Amino acid sequence: MDGGQQARDRIPLAAVLAANSISTAGTSLTLIGVPWFVLETTGSAGRAGVVAFCATLPIVVAALIGGPVIDRIGRRRVAVASDTVCGAAIATIPLLHYAGALEFWMLCALMALNGLAHTPGNTARYVLVPDLAEHAGTTLARAASLFDAVSRGARMVGAALAGVLIAVVGAETVLLLDAATFALSALLVAAGVRGIGAAEPHKAAAPVSLRTYRAELREGYAYLLGNRLLLAVVVMVMFMNGTDQGWNAVLLPVHAEGELGGATDLGLLTALFGAGGLTGALLYGTVGHRFSRRAVFTVCVVLCGAPRFLVAALTGTTLPLAVTMALSGVAGGVLNPILTTMTYERVPRELRSRVSGALTAGCELAMPVGGLAAGLLVEGMGATGALLAMGGVYFLATLSPLVFPAWRTMEGPGEPVSSSVPCSPAPEPSARTPRSSVS
Repeated sequence: MDGGQQARDRIPLAAVLAANSISTAGTSLTLIGVPWFVLETTGSAGRAGVVAFCATLPIVVAALIGGPVIDRIGRRRVAVASDTVCGAAIATIPLLHYAGALEFWMLCALMALNGLAHTPGNTARYVLVPDLAEHAGTTLARAASLFDAVSRGARMVGAALAGVLIAVVGAETVLLLDAATFALSALLVAAGVRGIGAAEPHKAAAPVSLRTYRAELREGYAYLLGNRLLLAVVVMVMFMNGTDQGWNAVLLPVHAEGELGGATDLGLLTALFGAGGLTGALLYGTVGHRFSRRAVFTVCVVLCGAPRFLVAALTGTTLPLAVTMALSGVAGGVLNPILTTMTYERVPRELRSRVSGALTAGCELAMPVGGLAAGLLVEGMGATGALLAMGGVYFLATLSPLVFPAWRTMEGPGEPVSSSVPCSPAPEPSARTPRSSVS
């Protein structure tokens, strides 16, 4: 193959990596901008929790039922449509605010629309990676590590930019910038991912019917329930993501507003966590894979979460929490490359879309409750009590690899599919690994 052909073969993978990075940077803007906007305009941690609930509940709904839909429509189309809808929903928030017409219920509805559209697009981009890696002539492990590393770098940049922009031009402008990132991401996927069979609708799929849809949906959940390791991962990550949602949407913004230096410190802390995550992902890609997966994962999963909650609860200055966030980010950065590789090893190519929906739904099931619970806990027992309570839940969840026998199978290529799980040929998939939001 000549150099020109090799370069052309790498364009689709590069386009998806770039689109995902831009979208992730924009999501970091929203992650900081929306809670700060709610706190500024309402002064209520409880209302920030309600917005977080409205934003994340549709994510779970979309994941629960969306896997077969992605197969039917095609990953490229889903990714483009998802970014378009999300960009429009986010842009509407500041526009209504500038017009003096934004009601609280409108904010909740727009964030719900954003959440509903966001998950299919994320899933569609993510599950293209194995096929695009093959098309580009690179290894799956390298492509997965690169996907995770550039996402972390984008998250770090987006968070730092959000903190500065909120302080300088306000949260409303930050949301408009996020809307622009969605538009750019959609253009990159639309133009860069052409001529890839895995990105297009699967033409061999059975005729559309409710019965076929239910069968395809059931197939993904049956596979997940038949694989004990993936099920153990999903349960643990569900609790981690729930408490992380409370941290990101309520606890850290409230702590930054009440004890630290405001939006600038909020952006700094989130950026440090992202920088640590990028470092951890690169370290694992360089040397971490030489060690026992289970040993590395067990240590890092304990260190990535609970220490943040504890340090924030016991200190009222930025430096101790900044150091903790950076170190926790390094530990968290190791997790996704392991989970990504492990999931690709265990899920057959023809089932990735269906299993992806089941994985994502399970991992994100507690996120709506996490944001709402954090807001209610702050209102009822204060920020310190809420931090300690949710940090305790996080710590207990991360002890799972030390307790449950299923985790002992992490090292191998995976368990065989149970004979009770149907594994007939199906549309080429779209799967999302059970990724923790700490990553």
